Amino acid sequence: MQRTHKATLIPGDGIGPSISEAAVAIMEATGVVIQWEVCHAGLAAIAAGKDPLPKETSDSVDRTGVVLKGPITTPVGGGYKSVNVSMRLKWNLYANVRPCVSFEGLKTPFPNTNIVVVRENTEGLYTGQEMYVDPDKRAAIVVACNTRSAMDRVCSYTFDWARKNNRKKVTCIHKANILKIFSGIFLESFREVAANHPDIMAEEKIIDAACMELVKKPHTYDVIVTTNLFGDIISDLTAGLVGGLGVAPGANYGDKVSMFEAIHGSAPDIAGKGIANPISLVLAGAMMLRHIGEDDAAANVDQAVRAVIKEGKYLTPDLLAGSQYGTADITKAIIDKLN
Repeated sequence: MQRTHKATLIPGDGIGPSISEAAVAIMEATGVVIQWEVCHAGLAAIAAGKDPLPKETSDSVDRTGVVLKGPITTPVGGGYKSVNVSMRLKWNLYANVRPCVSFEGLKTPFPNTNIVVVRENTEGLYTGQEMYVDPDKRAAIVVACNTRSAMDRVCSYTFDWARKNNRKKVTCIHKANILKIFSGIFLESFREVAANHPDIMAEEKIIDAACMELVKKPHTYDVIVTTNLFGDIISDLTAGLVGGLGVAPGANYGDKVSMFEAIHGSAPDIAGKGIANPISLVLAGAMMLRHIGEDDAAANVDQAVRAVIKEGKYLTPDLLAGSQYGTADITKAIIDKLN
């Protein structure tokens, strides 16, 4: 008997609604049955006269424990606090997992790249504790916090994930040579957790040296674990190695809630034009399918996306210069490639 799953869908804003529609259509075309609770956050919620993260959205997430989320605009400088960060903190989504895998058909200087970045998602510089320290607002400070419990948790998660997925090496990226306490607590945790996983190679890299190596010899990296700010930067860098943010998915895991998302922004400049690339959210949907136990459907989506990219015809303009095809075209092409 086929199972029915429940999940919260937050379409987001900008191109979010169109790529969410595409991702849902592809997931449902696999035959998996999902009852979606459609909710809003960010600009879409504010336009309806509500808070950026409304209570009904929070209640839905609490009920389902599984979220597919389109991009949500975060104002630069002023405005409301990032909804993305707020959700990660509210539901303690401590592990941000970002796979970056090369695609046959997308030309990059780094073919056959396969790197997974695991980012500690709740501490570091992104805790929101910042303030001005003078009345003229010309000086500001931020309170950054790393706790040993959070560092142990994300390092343990990473090694367990690596073992489960038959990965051979985990690299800790840090800055403990300068931030000897703040980053040092992370490095200490990594060393202790690594000692309990002798079957997996463990290495340590300083952030600046790692960034240089990632654009010279990315094939030497397998799984990366790092802290919040470094992970935010490195995961975009590794996405660039395989074709950009439009082809890299993201997942955020906690003990009670997991959230799957497109890792790029809301691109308001192309909203409503029908040319948005949905692949990041489609692949995030595949990660969600795997999370809820629908492994065959997840693999089906992955292979269909790869087949369409390899074919190189129905690609959106960001993937193929001068393309006349848009969101609806690539969505249909992926559905047609499903087994």
